[in-house]
Amino acid sequence: MDEKEIQLKRRENEEQATAGRARILGLPYLDTRDFEKEIPLTMDLIDIEEMHRDYIIPLQRGGGEEHYQFMVTSQTPRTLIEKMQREYSDDGERVDFFLISNSAYKVFMLRYDPPKEVVYDDIKIGGEGDSETIASVSQTLATVSPDKIFDFLLDQADMLGASDIHIENLRGEIRIRMRVDGLLHPVATIDKDKHRIIMGELSSRANVSTASNKPQSGHMQKEVMRDGSSHMLNIRVETIPTMYGQDAVLRLFNFDESLLNLDLLGLSKEERAEIDEVISHPRGLVLMVGPTGSGKSTTLYSMLNALNTSDKKIITLEDPIEYGITGISQIPINTNAGGSFAEGLRSVLRLDPDVVMVGEIRDADTAKTAIQASITGHLVLSSFHAGSSAAAFSRMIDLIGVNPIFSTSIRLVIAQRLIRKLSNSKKQRPATEAEIKYIREVLKGIPEDVLSDYNLESPILCDPVETEDEPFGFNGRTLIMEQLVVSEDIQAFIRGDVADINTKAIEDAARKNGMLTLEQKGVLAVLRGETTLEEISRVI
Repeated sequence: MDEKEIQLKRRENEEQATAGRARILGLPYLDTRDFEKEIPLTMDLIDIEEMHRDYIIPLQRGGGEEHYQFMVTSQTPRTLIEKMQREYSDDGERVDFFLISNSAYKVFMLRYDPPKEVVYDDIKIGGEGDSETIASVSQTLATVSPDKIFDFLLDQADMLGASDIHIENLRGEIRIRMRVDGLLHPVATIDKDKHRIIMGELSSRANVSTASNKPQSGHMQKEVMRDGSSHMLNIRVETIPTMYGQDAVLRLFNFDESLLNLDLLGLSKEERAEIDEVISHPRGLVLMVGPTGSGKSTTLYSMLNALNTSDKKIITLEDPIEYGITGISQIPINTNAGGSFAEGLRSVLRLDPDVVMVGEIRDADTAKTAIQASITGHLVLSSFHAGSSAAAFSRMIDLIGVNPIFSTSIRLVIAQRLIRKLSNSKKQRPATEAEIKYIREVLKGIPEDVLSDYNLESPILCDPVETEDEPFGFNGRTLIMEQLVVSEDIQAFIRGDVADINTKAIEDAARKNGMLTLEQKGVLAVLRGETTLEEISRVI
């Protein structure tokens, strides 16, 4: 799903929610999307200050001068509506009110009261060695007014789909880099004065100190308006003192609860069926593994959303809370201040939850507590750092030792990665002999029915084509997922029935049971023309 589709989806969800609120408030609902940018504005009924203060907008005079129509939002004071109804009625005039969404209100207000500040050029990401683009963006940043530069960077990062912003002190300048589709790109350099302004904004908004000589963590939010829809940006802030000053990394979480949905992850029918089967059970342990930035949190939250029904008690323990989800009790665990996932988990189990999500298993105490919870009537979801699903078992055994209870509690381990997708400008070519040899070697042992749709005799691969809009030939990322469903063969390793416990032996057993590895999933994506072998090599 591209950025435009995401914005349309957000707006659609907001309009549906507004229609529901209209029924509760007893007001007619008005969907303005078809005309909000073209309809003539009705002037001189309400001044701009009142529109901002009371969230009310004149729609039109209708059926004669004595008939007036206004648009209001859920934030409009009810007393104001009642007062206007009385006043217009006393004057023998008719007045109607329509409930519109907050996004619609903002679109109209941008027309009634357009921003007066300078419109700066959008940031562009340059290709390898593209110093001209970096110089151009640096020049733009130098012209952005001091009070706007921080918000400008956040807005531009959101527009580019960046997952984080890196603000780094070099000897004579400050470097700004943004991570887009998993890769860091230099964007601009700024002078020390701009850096002080940015860090000052971070200090006040994210509650971090610019004078600290220790690493710090903070959190802030920012509402972003784009393409007629508004959304909330959750931002995690990490700062660290370096040789030349305080560096900062801002991790951007584009929060939209409706997008935390298993249907939107691009899973195959088989992958979705395995997840649905495991999380439908009332107990057991599900582990997500992968490096930072591989989408583990999004998949875990999507599972929680699928389980989030009125008959289930769901509690999460997180450090920090990345997404707020309606209907779920989310508890922040500050491990920097002495908090512990294990201690928090023992506490929440007394609340009799049906589902518990532990942000991350980092130590033996948390692992043993999670395992104990998963065999006593709770479904436990968590993340764990490991390179693959098979490696997760080896790491867990190293952490807690051979544990028969673990073998009965663990149901599913998912390893995943995000890989860049080729844009539509890609070009096809026949695979080389070396590539064909590699592809056949990786896919060896996969059942014929799985490979029946792929041409392994003379495979056709795709290469990226760089364009002005897409300087790297890629657009967005897609998920590849390795799912290890715990069978009796795997349990034998965990119980210690097999003498030689190692990652390869566990993976071989899982592959015999039908598991496709991350590398195999990646190569199949290459054969479908979604990405390149170089990208699979880089990520996996």
